[in-house]
Amino acid sequence: MLSSISSKISRLIEQSDSVLLHLHPSPDGDSIGSTLAFYHYLQSLNKRVDLIRGDSDSPQNFSTLPGFEQIIPKNYFQIDPSSYQLFIICDTSSLNQISKLQEVTIPSGLQTINIDHHATNSLSADVNLVDTSSPSTCQIVYQLFRKLKITITPQIAINLFVGLYTDSLFKYSKTSSKTFQAAAFLTKICPNFPQIIFNIENNSEPEQLKFRGLALTKIENYFGGKLAISVVSHQHLLKNRISRRHTEKADISNLLKSVVGWDIGASLVENEPGICNLSMRTRDPQKYDLSQICSATGFGGGHPAAAGATIYQNIQKAKQTLLTIISHLHPELGQP
Repeated sequence: MLSSISSKISRLIEQSDSVLLHLHPSPDGDSIGSTLAFYHYLQSLNKRVDLIRGDSDSPQNFSTLPGFEQIIPKNYFQIDPSSYQLFIICDTSSLNQISKLQEVTIPSGLQTINIDHHATNSLSADVNLVDTSSPSTCQIVYQLFRKLKITITPQIAINLFVGLYTDSLFKYSKTSSKTFQAAAFLTKICPNFPQIIFNIENNSEPEQLKFRGLALTKIENYFGGKLAISVVSHQHLLKNRISRRHTEKADISNLLKSVVGWDIGASLVENEPGICNLSMRTRDPQKYDLSQICSATGFGGGHPAAAGATIYQNIQKAKQTLLTIISHLHPELGQP
């Protein structure tokens, strides 16, 4: 599959003088790493390339990555996408993951390439390189670059390694020998990777710790304790002077699923009145496919073991929507 698709990708890049890149809402290391790797590669080809940050503020813990300062602080609706010939869409499973602000449409003359690893991918691009067996999009980009015999510079290497590391942690279920082979290759090129990872993991603000403390006081259990959910309303955030950026990447759902007996951990945060962000993790992805649960909300997706969504309801209605979806998809759990 990679051979035939890689040649199509190479041809589209060669034919395009102007290329658009983007970060998905609430970007993680995989989104940032894969797009910055492409940014450096496209620049080496003397392409006109722009990387927009999308809906969210650029997370400052990634600010030491080479190229981070080139991210343009605009979302999809603040640019003219028709002014580009090619849109490379990384780590993004559907159009509503390009932006959640309003419906995304692609201009008729804009060619699209989608590189992703999410099982919920809609395969809506002109060329789709989607490998759901990969733990990260950066691993797919690494394999693509190697296939095309692209020179992986230190700038490209560290960005790919960061995405590889943050999405797999070298322990999640889809991590394989290919992951470690890629990591070994990349770290030979960028031996300063421990300092970069330290900068990413040790860059918290006091309000982020304050949010984690708040979230852990708001845990509710349902379905006989199988589901543990932290429910934080907008009023709670205002009262504690916590902004949206302090709630993102708090890893609350992952912490909840670490408890034996809590098979599903979920974090539901009303960052704005009537708009709730959902993050889910499970101890048993074979039994509970979280991508199905989050997709059923209408604005979500992800992986069986880790998924997320945006629910456009107030906190109590959003919680009830989630409980109803889980009851429908997993009737064996009984009533909440």
